[in-house]
Amino acid sequence: MTIAPNSPHARDIAYVLHPYTNAALHETKGPRIIEKGEGIYVTDLEGRRYIEGLAGLWCTALGYSEERLVEAAARQMRQMPYYHTFAHSSTNPVIDLAEKLIGMAPVPMSKVFFGNSGSEANDTVVKLVWYFNNAMGRPRKKKIIARIKGYHGVTVAAGSMTGLPYAQSGFDLPITNILHTDCPHYYHFGAAGESEEAFASRMADNLEALIQREGPETVAAFIAEPVMGAGGVIVPPASYFAKIQEVLKRHDILFIADEVICGFGRTGNMFGTQTFDLKPDMISMAKQLSSSYLPISAVMINERVYQQVKKLSGELGIFGTGYTYQGHPVCAAVALETLKIYQERDMVGHVKKVAKRFQARLKGLADHPLVGEARGVGLIGALELVADKKTRSNFEAAKKVGAYANDRCAEHGLLIRALTNDALAFCPPLIVTEAEVDTIFDAVTKALDDTQAWVEKEKLRVPA
Repeated sequence: MTIAPNSPHARDIAYVLHPYTNAALHETKGPRIIEKGEGIYVTDLEGRRYIEGLAGLWCTALGYSEERLVEAAARQMRQMPYYHTFAHSSTNPVIDLAEKLIGMAPVPMSKVFFGNSGSEANDTVVKLVWYFNNAMGRPRKKKIIARIKGYHGVTVAAGSMTGLPYAQSGFDLPITNILHTDCPHYYHFGAAGESEEAFASRMADNLEALIQREGPETVAAFIAEPVMGAGGVIVPPASYFAKIQEVLKRHDILFIADEVICGFGRTGNMFGTQTFDLKPDMISMAKQLSSSYLPISAVMINERVYQQVKKLSGELGIFGTGYTYQGHPVCAAVALETLKIYQERDMVGHVKKVAKRFQARLKGLADHPLVGEARGVGLIGALELVADKKTRSNFEAAKKVGAYANDRCAEHGLLIRALTNDALAFCPPLIVTEAEVDTIFDAVTKALDDTQAWVEKEKLRVPA
């Protein structure tokens, strides 16, 4: 790409520090500048039109240019553009949204604590876990167990729980009291001849062993995504969560469901908690809560947790945490309208219908020479590219095979994301149609064929 002086691309390079970007490479590659969007499509500054196959960042559930959300923001902006929720203050949109969320919670919940991002929600979860155990008189019960390849955000505490090296390298993470247990990816970590259920039992046994080594009296909580998103769209093996929850219950360890990606219809139910029969004490959410038209997140806590928060805040005289933009009335109004749309249009029913085509096309690519595993549930999935299908060995990371395939998808009019282990992730807006699903996977098939030709030309295969 030739970058003209004083162009938006040049000014981006000059002034913007991008997240999850190689800063050195960005100075030569430059940005893709998206100018407008409509439905599941976005258009860049040069007029190229793409299907947004990852719904932005797993989040734009209702696609682009949903006028009802625009109007909801405008109405609230005119009436009350900002107020806070500190010191007994509130606004009607916050009250209405909290009531709505409690009413639709997948398990009984008591209160909602709002935030501005998924990272912030999960950072808040850590503080709530510690606060809860202080209130319970258990000052040593503070360790939180996350999972290798789990993704929970990038703030100091949330980034510590994220089990991916790139979120910690260079940042002096993780902090103390954050532990990691196994990644439950049966494709890579299942032993020869081991069934999914036996693998799940081994994962639960390993969690039990970790808790025993640390001391059950020191372990406070376990956090998990129903489906691991940024870690590779890893669907839990059969009976995994049932076995894990038995371990947690045995040691009075709080269970936090990170629904930031899975929540609001993505897995074919309103929450991934329902899809996998989870019984969490807290649920964090963001992204599709407002279809990402405005930033908002939330943490729901059950009555047991709330009673301890109430107790300690009464003793201390204050619950001393919160954010300036927490419960922003405009964001809350947009989120409330988003939830209304989900229900009025039966988005969960739509996902169940379209997911059949989505999963069939996704898993139909399992036989492609490059694909080791095609995995997914609902309207989320991934194709993991491998150097050797028999041994399930990945390409060397330095070869950037996934990145090459990702770029070929863009050439064919589809924006997706290449994750670790060359996993190509798909997470289209929930409004996608069956015909659009076919368009997505027609483009993917072309991109895989292009990548296969390049792999053979460059001799990137593992020698036989």
